[in-house]
Amino acid sequence: MTEQAALDLADKGLDDSLNRLFDLLRIPSISTQPDHAPDCRKAAEWLVKELGEIGFEASTRETPGHPMVVAHAKGPEGSPHVLFYGHYDVQPVDPLNLWTSAPFEPVLVKGPTGEMEITARGAADDKGQVMTFVEACRALRAADGTLPLSVTMLIEGEEESGGVNLMPFLKANRNELKADVALICDTGMLGRGMPAITTMLRGMVGEEVTITCANRDLHSGMYGNAARNPIQLLCDILSDLRDGATGRVTLQGFYEGVPVIPEETRALWRKIGPTDADGLAPVGLSLPAGEIGYTALEQTWCRPSCEINGISGGYEDKGFKTVLPSKAMAKVSFRLVGNQNPEAIRAAFRAHVETRLPADCKAEFTAHGGSRASIVSADMPFLPPALKALEEEWQHPAAVIGCGGSIPVVTEVQEALGMDSLLIGFGLEDDRVHSPNEKYDLSCFHKGMRSWIRVLYALAAQNKH
Repeated sequence: MTEQAALDLADKGLDDSLNRLFDLLRIPSISTQPDHAPDCRKAAEWLVKELGEIGFEASTRETPGHPMVVAHAKGPEGSPHVLFYGHYDVQPVDPLNLWTSAPFEPVLVKGPTGEMEITARGAADDKGQVMTFVEACRALRAADGTLPLSVTMLIEGEEESGGVNLMPFLKANRNELKADVALICDTGMLGRGMPAITTMLRGMVGEEVTITCANRDLHSGMYGNAARNPIQLLCDILSDLRDGATGRVTLQGFYEGVPVIPEETRALWRKIGPTDADGLAPVGLSLPAGEIGYTALEQTWCRPSCEINGISGGYEDKGFKTVLPSKAMAKVSFRLVGNQNPEAIRAAFRAHVETRLPADCKAEFTAHGGSRASIVSADMPFLPPALKALEEEWQHPAAVIGCGGSIPVVTEVQEALGMDSLLIGFGLEDDRVHSPNEKYDLSCFHKGMRSWIRVLYALAAQNKH
């Protein structure tokens, strides 16, 4: 087997690989919109066809929602077995008027940095990332007639709409999907030309609370001061979620299970990551909020958070109305790290609200999901060779990083299949994921293919000592 031959074929076949990606991007597989259910199926079937052409045993698998794509290719006897995960569904395109080109007519244009960019919905999240792996397997097959290790692919169609059918599918097909390690390509790099493997993902708890005081909206002149204002009450309760002096979240037991990050790790992050001012500058800010004593990067990578995502009540239309509302509502999310328990955090939040309610007022709660954080151990045997392979391709040290977001599949794979995951992605901060004019750098697509070739060879060598 020759790694260089596969790399050469990936280079020579780049235009063809790009054309195949464009074909997939043209399918408007928006999973959250029922009218696009046929498009989701079309995307799944397109992937099955392409994977079949490069030697995989591929099929669509039915779920109560959109179909899964499952594909298998056997490697040499005794080689490791990897499970690759990605998703073919995409976000809605609204607002359409902000797109500079049709969202499902991919174009290749020169971006502000001078890099060529693939612009389309799904270019970075996650079709472009999925196709880096598919095209790497294509080059490996063409070079060697086989893959250097056994590969199973699981590509779902509901990641952008909650993924409710993934966990049941993993459990029902545990024996078929079980492998030595999962490879997930739905993350990004540390920066342009700076490869990384994400080893820390935050979990999440979402809560919606509605506070009711009076039994109807009131005239603020007739009842102001005398009747409780639910907006004021809600604001007071939400304000108490953080200590104003330290920035720490005040919920009872909130920091139980939060790990202490070693000082040497924090020092490395300060060296490789942006300063607070640089990291916040793209969004027009310069000073970090949250906990005192932590950088902005640390607060997204390794610290838990509490954020008010929406608040409403009373008169919200144009003009002015002197109303004293009956109800007020807020949506609050908590990002979790380490071993924080989502249900314990949910219970603590509800207790925080209820203990601050006057006797004649009430609160109603709606849960909006909950997932644990995920941490990949530094001792995981597949981590060092993967880091080395990325460094060889990008000619830059590969970093171990955290991610402020939540990718539930990581914990679901751990719980259902008992497997750790390596999160290797090639997205960039400016990819406008979920926004108009989503893009994926051509260099990320090209070098992403080459990276996977190197990574698969490196992982295959783990059993050849």
